[in-house]
Amino acid sequence: MTIRDVMEIVEGVVLTGEDKLDSPVDTACGSDLMSDVLAFVKDKTVLITGLINTHVVRTAEMLDITCIVFSRGKQPSEEILEMAQEADIAVLSTRMTTYTACGELYTHGLPGTREKTN
Repeated sequence: MTIRDVMEIVEGVVLTGEDKLDSPVDTACGSDLMSDVLAFVKDKTVLITGLINTHVVRTAEMLDITCIVFSRGKQPSEEILEMAQEADIAVLSTRMTTYTACGELYTHGLPGTREKTN
């Protein structure tokens, strides 16, 4: 699956990283707790979250997360988008809830991380 596929499945809007839409993704994670993301996420992951702050981008950068999807129609600040651009991370926004977006991606074949990574 690619970021473009994710965008279409969650009916998302690209906020930054249009040049990354054909990048592959292997798993998805839905969380507002960045400590859980640190414990369970691997690279080439889509992070779906309703949390809008710079910690999301910093966490994504540390884990080589490919794409951040902000749920519930949330719109990140310019600072967050600039950080994501610098970190080479695509950012989408969807009107879906985190739960629904994760469910749609899972239904379309994108698995979640099953085991703790550390």
